[in-house]
Amino acid sequence: MFLSVASVLGESARTHPARVAVVDPGTRLTYRELWTRALCCAGALRASGVRPGDRVAVLLPNTVDFLYAYYGALAAGATVVPVHGLLVADEVAYVLRHSGASVLISDGPLWPVAEAGARAAGVRAVRGVPTDGDALLAAEPAAPDATAVILYTSGTTGRPKGALLTHLNIMMNASVVAHDLLELRPDDVVLGCLPLFHSYGQTCAMNATLRAGATLVLMPRFTGSGALDLMAAEGVSVFMGVPTMYHALVEAAAGNPAALIDATCRYRLRAAVSGGAALPVAVLERFEAAFATQVLEGYGLTETSPVATFNQPALGRRPGTVGHPVWGVETGVADATVEDSVVLLPDGEVGEVVVRGHNVFAGYLDDPAATAAAVVDGWFRTGDLGVRDEDGFLRIVDRKKDLVIRGGFNIYPREVEEVLVRHPSVSEVAVIGVPDEVRGEEICAVVVRRADADAVTEEDLITWSRDRLGRHKYPRIVRFAQSLPLGPTGKVLKRALVDPAS
Repeated sequence: MFLSVASVLGESARTHPARVAVVDPGTRLTYRELWTRALCCAGALRASGVRPGDRVAVLLPNTVDFLYAYYGALAAGATVVPVHGLLVADEVAYVLRHSGASVLISDGPLWPVAEAGARAAGVRAVRGVPTDGDALLAAEPAAPDATAVILYTSGTTGRPKGALLTHLNIMMNASVVAHDLLELRPDDVVLGCLPLFHSYGQTCAMNATLRAGATLVLMPRFTGSGALDLMAAEGVSVFMGVPTMYHALVEAAAGNPAALIDATCRYRLRAAVSGGAALPVAVLERFEAAFATQVLEGYGLTETSPVATFNQPALGRRPGTVGHPVWGVETGVADATVEDSVVLLPDGEVGEVVVRGHNVFAGYLDDPAATAAAVVDGWFRTGDLGVRDEDGFLRIVDRKKDLVIRGGFNIYPREVEEVLVRHPSVSEVAVIGVPDEVRGEEICAVVVRRADADAVTEEDLITWSRDRLGRHKYPRIVRFAQSLPLGPTGKVLKRALVDPAS
């Protein structure tokens, strides 16, 4: 049996060859044209020495080039390693070395950091999607359990881990999103404003849209006003975003009420999906009032391909929850204090959310210890705390780990702390997330200065970290303290830093 993610595009090109597959600024491509160019990229990769099973890294913005490279590498039988678009060169180099990538494809504004990272890692960098060579006639077959994509997600130790997603993981999740959750149709138009290097944008927006033979409208840089204009111009019917995007859309609409006089005509949204972080109910209500459509919240992680639960219309919707498990997936709430086995708790009790099913990844690259800790008794331990009500709706209440979610991106404090503590004026540091109306959470560093370093300022430390971390990771807020609050075991009490009154 063969089941390649490349068939997401290949099959739709066979059944809907003349339908518009993707809209890029200034470009409209049919499924036939997109698949032809992907096979051309696959042939060029083969001609350059890439063989089935090799790893091809991709560092590209939200343009059609990402699709050429992604499906082209998969069609060549390679594993795709999407590189986060906000990383600095040293971080790019780590991903390239750790993944064992043989080549990095990049271009545009991301090329300078890609070139520097590739040079540091000793990896060949190609500027622009390669086209030299004879196009492949068909995609290389792939086993369902073969690795299709390696997505890097920061670990609590500060070292990014490579999550291995199989062809079956991605194909099933894209199919469930397209057919079971959203009932996407060929006449749907989906706004592709989520980063394609991210699991949410890649599987839910790109793969699910093309799986259904619908049209993906790419937006390289998201702004609220820009998204409103694009939604109206292209007749977008499905929007997928993170809470910060919903906030931006609501604010943009409020600033231009004339554009919403007849929202049902100007904006023909029939579905809106929110994920990545909890969407404030007040923002949800404002969006639904302005755009005359329901917002459906879901939940998942990179390691779950990503969708695990969703507010499915067939099962009812409950704002403030992340709904029920998707087709073929089970979720539970387990005793978070038991680490070597999964002990499920009854409804109504708070515990760690666990997931099992076709969406659970194949493990972390070259990290059997982390894999064994994450997958216990066949369940993936998410590290998130949740509670399920008597109707089966899951609500995420907290995080077991110190994860900060800024604008839909996962930030692990330890990685930021490791950079800040190297500053010669810093004695101790604790990084926390503080509430932010626009981004959900903002990164805040609480710093204890060295005894002789009173002159160091907030701006000094922000600049220091900005030069050494991806743009989504560095702290925008620095607070100074005489000492950090410690518990009985000497562990920093971060909750006391977030809420000094607690």
